[in-house]
Amino acid sequence: MKIWTSEHVFNHPWETVTQAAMRKYPNPMNPSVVGVDVVGRHVDAAGQLHSHRLLSTEWGLPSLVRSLLGTGRTKTYIKEHSIVNPTQRTMELKSTNITLTNLVSVDERLVYKPHPDDAEKTMLVQEAIISVKGVSLGSYLEGLMASTISANAKKGREAMEWVIGKINVEIEELAATACGSMHELKSAISGAAAATGTSF
Repeated sequence: MKIWTSEHVFNHPWETVTQAAMRKYPNPMNPSVVGVDVVGRHVDAAGQLHSHRLLSTEWGLPSLVRSLLGTGRTKTYIKEHSIVNPTQRTMELKSTNITLTNLVSVDERLVYKPHPDDAEKTMLVQEAIISVKGVSLGSYLEGLMASTISANAKKGREAMEWVIGKINVEIEELAATACGSMHELKSAISGAAAATGTSF
């Protein structure tokens, strides 16, 4: 068993980062994720949002790992469960593979929470537990997979920044549309007032 951990600080508020985490796929940085399906979503009695998703991915196992595991299969499915607690401002995301489980299991946990020293920043704590089963050189393979996970985590953070950029553009466009609509409304009211001689 190999445990991989990482911490990262996003220079964005928690609300923005969690929104980006829910909209992370598809993105050009992680083309290996080829499909995302929402299996279930509900809000519990405490006001927490639970989401269950199924991710289809080209896992990207190194060819050496595939040959040592004795599988040519590259497409895998991952189940993901996330809990967003808007009161405590935390988002916990857990995922695990549901294919190739007889050979390897990867259990990931990500926690997003406001930075303790700066509320305008968000901490990401990430952990992966990798277990290769029933093959020789298991610890070596686990190390290789940990390196792959580390590289993918970097791409994942880049993807988050890409999604946050898209969210910021959407907000700017909505603000511009709202300002334009208000201007049109004021003009229409002024025109109607002038036509009827009424003052508002």
